[in-house]
Amino acid sequence: MGNNVHDSPLGKVSDYVAEYDPELLHPIARQGNRAGIGIDIRLPFYGVDIWNAYELSWLNQKGKPQVAVARFSIPCNSPNIIESKSFKLYLNSFNQTSFENARLLKEVLKKDLSVAAGATVEVELLTHEMLTNEGLSQPKGFCIDELDVEISCYEVNTELLMAGGGVIEEALYSRLLKSNCPVTGQPDWATLMIQYKGAPLCHESLLKYIVSFRQHSDFHEHCIERIFVDLQAITQAQSLVVEGRYVRRGGLDINPCRSLESKTFFDRRLSVQ
Repeated sequence: MGNNVHDSPLGKVSDYVAEYDPELLHPIARQGNRAGIGIDIRLPFYGVDIWNAYELSWLNQKGKPQVAVARFSIPCNSPNIIESKSFKLYLNSFNQTSFENARLLKEVLKKDLSVAAGATVEVELLTHEMLTNEGLSQPKGFCIDELDVEISCYEVNTELLMAGGGVIEEALYSRLLKSNCPVTGQPDWATLMIQYKGAPLCHESLLKYIVSFRQHSDFHEHCIERIFVDLQAITQAQSLVVEGRYVRRGGLDINPCRSLESKTFFDRRLSVQ
């Protein structure tokens, strides 16, 4: 396992391995990107990255295929993220691998992913019936997407953000967050959710700021952390939660959540995209 995105399988032709291979996982250090936005090893937030894997399959002892939806919780204080294509290749390597039961599979997943992330990764295996019962969750608060604003900036610009005086508490969301993969250039789409208590954000300026990520190239986790840092600076928030619910690609989605508080409730149901 390496630590450089250019050594990862991202953007390259890859052989799809159908038998268990933990060496497929490729960790990437978080700190390099964090340093670029002024975050040192003392993180200004708490949080977790929730990954949902919809295409996990393996064989039981009789050779019969089993399927589940896997949910992985990677703490934001782990030294590494896991490059998404390597994650997909790793999960695909279970397709022709036999396990006596799902519990043993879960143990293997937790061990391998914790090693790659450099911290304990929590693993849940859900049946499709369980996922259906969870249902979809509509984002909380006011959607700013219908605001009539003129936009001409499509590169990240923190100066677009404006806030007024006083202190308010509100929840906002937008489905217009788009950035690009830093290696392949493929678009990444997300619903961005913000809850805060602090100086009131100008909603029009917030929408312009969100759209300014449209041509920006970075990983999901780093985009959400940049947004968190910028919002905290402009609002001087007493409480702040920023969540990105990204659209799945290749059977895998990534949902970073960052908060000023250590015990923020993170609703892991899928939000309407």
